[in-house]
Formats: sequence, C-alpha cells, structure tokens
Amino acid sequence: MDMNDANQKDLVTIFADMVDTKGNLPFLWEKKSGQWISQSWKKTADLVVGLAEGLQRNGLAPGDRVMLVSESRKEWPSIDLAIMAAGGITVPAYTTNYKNEHLHVLEDCGANWIIVSNQALLDRVLPAAEECLKARQILVLDEFTPPETSLEILRMEAIFTEADGNSTDKLRAMSKGLNGKSIACLIYTSGTGGTPKGVICQHQGIMSNCRDASRILTKMGLEDEIFLSFLPLSHSYEHTAGQFWPISIGAQIYYAESIDKLASNIQEVRPTLMSAVPRLYESMRDRILRGIKQQSRLKANLFRQTIALGQKKFEGKSLTTFEKLQDRLLEKIVRKKVADRFGGRLKAFISGGAPLNYEVGIFFTGLGIRILQGYGQTESGPVISVNPPTGYRIDSVGIPFSEAEVKIANDGEILVKGDLVMQGYWGQEAATSQTIIDGWLHTGDVGVIDPDGHIRITDRKKDIIVNSGGDNISPQRVEGSLVAEPEIHQAMVYGDKRPHLVALIIPDADFVREWSESNLSHSEDLLNLMENPQLRAAMGRVLERVNSQLNSIERVRRFILSSQELTIENEMMTPTLKIRRHKVREKFSAQLEALYGS
Repeated sequence: MDMNDANQKDLVTIFADMVDTKGNLPFLWEKKSGQWISQSWKKTADLVVGLAEGLQRNGLAPGDRVMLVSESRKEWPSIDLAIMAAGGITVPAYTTNYKNEHLHVLEDCGANWIIVSNQALLDRVLPAAEECLKARQILVLDEFTPPETSLEILRMEAIFTEADGNSTDKLRAMSKGLNGKSIACLIYTSGTGGTPKGVICQHQGIMSNCRDASRILTKMGLEDEIFLSFLPLSHSYEHTAGQFWPISIGAQIYYAESIDKLASNIQEVRPTLMSAVPRLYESMRDRILRGIKQQSRLKANLFRQTIALGQKKFEGKSLTTFEKLQDRLLEKIVRKKVADRFGGRLKAFISGGAPLNYEVGIFFTGLGIRILQGYGQTESGPVISVNPPTGYRIDSVGIPFSEAEVKIANDGEILVKGDLVMQGYWGQEAATSQTIIDGWLHTGDVGVIDPDGHIRITDRKKDIIVNSGGDNISPQRVEGSLVAEPEIHQAMVYGDKRPHLVALIIPDADFVREWSESNLSHSEDLLNLMENPQLRAAMGRVLERVNSQLNSIERVRRFILSSQELTIENEMMTPTLKIRRHKVREKFSAQLEALYGS
C-alpha cells in the first residue's frame, strides 16, 4: 500500500487493504498467563466484521455515537474499526474518568451506545449512564455480574456474528459511504483549562498524519516494525501514532501490561518504535540515575563520561584524539548495555504531548537512545510536526508535516491549516469559530520557526505568566528545569502580576527517604517533613542549582513543599499527565500568595 497516496478513501479501507497483504501474519499481541499471544491480521478483520454486523443488526444507525471505555488491549482496534465500518462514531473515554466526567461526555455527544471492557469499568460508567436519558444499551467485553439497572447490558459476544469468509470484501462494502470528510471519532480534550470539548476528528486528518509520519520516519528504514503501546488509546496521540499509523505500515502492536511492568515488557518485546509523553522519559532517567548511585565510582564515572561525550558530539563540538578513543570504548561497554536494556533494536522513541526537557533529551542521546520530539494537539490529527531521524534537535519540536501549512501570527501564536485540522468542536459553534478562523487552527501555543524550518515552542498562550514588571515568563520552561533535578518529582510555578516567581514543589519520594535516613535519628511523618528546616535548606540548594541556569526574571525566589503528588485521581493532572493549573491554584493559592508577604 502506498501511504503517500493522498486519495486514500477512509481508515477502514486502509485496514482492509493491509489485511489482504498481511493475511495470517501476527498483528496484535497481548500477554496472558505469562505468555505473549498473537492475533493475526485476518482474525482481526473477522472480528471487526462480526462486531460491525452485530451492531447494525441491533440497531446502530449511521452517525450514532458509541462511547468506548477500555484499557489499551488487543480488542480496542477491532471495536474502533467496527464502529466506523457500521457507520457509527467512536467516542473514546478515559478509564480514569469519574461519574461526572463520564456523564459530561455522554450528554455532550449524545451517545446512546456504550462499550466497556470489564466489570470495574462498568461499575464506573453505570451511575453516569443511568442519569443519561439517551444511553440505551451497554455492551461488555469480559464476563461481568449483571447489576440492578433498567439499562440493557449484554456481553459483546451476544451480538457478535461469526465470520463466514471474505471479511475484507465485506469491510469495503460496509465502508462505501465513508470518505475523507467522514467523522472517524470524537476525542475529548483533556480539560487543562476547564470543561473538555469533543474534537471532531475526520478520516482525512488521521490519514494525513499517517502519510506524513511515514514520509519523515522512512529515513530510518521502516520495515517489519514492532510497536509497544502503553499510552491510553483514548488519547489522540496514541490513537493515531500507536494504532492507525502502525496499521498503515503493516506493523505489529504489543500492548504493555502496565506502567509498572513497562521496563520488563520493553526487554521482552524488543520494540523498534514506541511513543510516549515526556513524563515517561523523566521517570526512566530518574530510575537510571538512582541505579548508577548504587554502582562503583568507576562505573558511575564511565556512565557520566559517556553522556558528556555523547552530548559534545551531538552539539557539533570536536572531540580530541583521546576523547574519540574514549568514546569508541564507551560505545561498547556502556551504550551497548543501555541499548540491550531497551531491547536492542529500538530505532526511536517518539515524544509528544508536552515539551521535552533538554536535559532529559540529551541524557538519552548521550547514551545512544534516539528521542524524536514532535508537536501537535487533539485538534490537529493530532500531529503537526516531528523531528527527522537524522539531524534531529532536542530543543525543537521538529519540522512541520508536508501536508500541514504552518505560520506564526503577529502575536507569536502558531497557526495551522490543512486536512489534519479538525472539523470543529461537537455542538460548540462559538468555540469552533474562535479556534478555526479563515481555515487556520489557532493552536494557543506560542513559538517561532527558525531559519532551518524547525518549530520551537516557547509557551502556551494562556499559560504565560506576566509579572508586575510586564515581563512574559514561560512557566513550562522553568518547571522543566525544576523537574530535571532528581530531587524534584513535580513542580508548578506561580507569579502572574507579581514581582517574582514562587513555586509549589513536590520532592522526589526516594530523595526524601534517603535524606531522612541520613539526617534524622528518628522516623518522621512525611507531612511533617515538608516543614523540616533542614530538608527545606537541602531543597533550597537544589533550587540554587536551577536558578543558576535561568535568567533573572525566571528565577524562583521562594517555594512551598508538599507531600501530595499531583495525580489524575485528585484532578490536578489530566489523563495525559499535564498539570491542571486552575485546580492546583485552587488548592495551594493561599500558601503561594503567603510567600509574597513573608
């Protein structure tokens, strides 16, 4: 299949064409009872047809919205494609949503069908479904205990039609009414600034992203690729980069067991490609650095020298003759071992969803692990740009996709036009007209395009802090510098209309434990430790290190410590691991404000 063909009709047909090419070769992998079990392309097509026919037979009408609540697993692509083939619209919902969040999605999009994967997620969705007047039927993938409810709840297998051959022909027949402008799905924004909005994603937007990703990344040799998927497929980034792009290039997809088992899954699966958000790379870096502390002084020095020489090469600085010899030796005794820890055949990590801190990027680059940072948002397919495999830059989000027209507005905002741009927000004409003006998507991100065509993001338009002196400050840049320190787990800076910045800092739990064991003769409650003068002094020294790298207006003058992690559960992080600033401010603003008066 030629992924450069801009006349491709729809996502279902792309899948059917690939099934004809791949047949009984393995496609989707899941770990069961300690073993990785595969499902072939043909078997997946049979499942898609069986479910699509079952949905139609049970009353799914063209345009019906189907809310899908499931962890990432091998059934996810089949269900997604079946809904599209049957004429419906998939509405993915985060598995971490609570009742009110599920209710908002159900009522906002008018879904009358709900598909959930298991008992636990059914229990989370049911209270919202019972309040939603339009919801009429729930399908459950796994076995479940029927609850007391007036809603009709069935096992998905009850509506399933067994395949009788020619599944790809059936898929093409079903998708005759689909084209590039057809709605593929509604993906709700993560709600960093308020109520989530349903982004209308068309087939053409996702297909455009897939074509451009292949054009750029084919330079590193796209062959029989192995993806390891662990981000939620309800996130637009993984939905395109971890599902439809792999489908478009005939790749195999493995579904990670959990974030806790990700490191072991990487070694087992030995992926060639993997997409993730910067927080994963930060966590990996912290874990590696903690491990190095346990090594001998010689091994620790070799590790640091490997990173230093790798950075020097990457930044285009000449190595001395001795350094070249050192680097060749370190390639064998350090970088080779690191590569093996990541499976030994990783071509690249793809980073998106938030800015990648330079220190984190150079850490992996120095160790020989390539991280290609990209940029986009749900409203744009979702990818706008990505770094090429050769000549990539850590401090940029890459070059714009060829099918994306990108320009910088007079106020610095990044504007985008092309097939990748969403149709609009579901049922919100006013919000749509404020976001898409004369065909240009106003991203809300501020940035520049350098002479070589690379995009550099400087901040979110709405997140810019303007201090009392009128200076514009990027909170993300300062926060990125803070969390790059191993002693700091999370941070948020504060200071709009104020003379200087202050910060909320959540210390790294391992650092606090090690500090406590070394400095205190007795155990102390974690909450009380946050007020311990000695710990605060230690964190103050960390802050001095960070401030030495920042300009005067960016320096954090004072801080509060908290033992409470910012999480999805306490609503201070979005499901895509971005800080919900308004929620954090609601909880901590009094303490942060008090720093200006003391």
